[in-house]
Amino acid sequence: MSKKLEQGALTEGVYLILLSMLKPNHGYGVMQSVEAMTQGRVTLGAGTLYGAINTLLEKGWIIAIGHNKESRKKEYVVTEAGKEILQTEIIRLGELLAIGCKEMEGIGNEN
Repeated sequence: MSKKLEQGALTEGVYLILLSMLKPNHGYGVMQSVEAMTQGRVTLGAGTLYGAINTLLEKGWIIAIGHNKESRKKEYVVTEAGKEILQTEIIRLGELLAIGCKEMEGIGNEN
């Protein structure tokens, strides 16, 4: 089994964090990006975010690229391995959406 398939489904938080790091971003910027992407539905706490960042660094899905010269905040970006994981997850989610839509077709308000 490929490593991509072995990793399993991403949590919503990890998925959104990776998306927000496709371009260099710092922790607070990630929090803002996730909240904006989800229109406020998902807000990340600092503990959750930095725990996830440490895990993503260990897995090699993101790397630290230094500090933003203006703000002096440490920035992170998704690696090629992280992009592959994201692409796999996007395909998986698309398949789930298609299955759900197909199964719900023709179902009326039977309740």
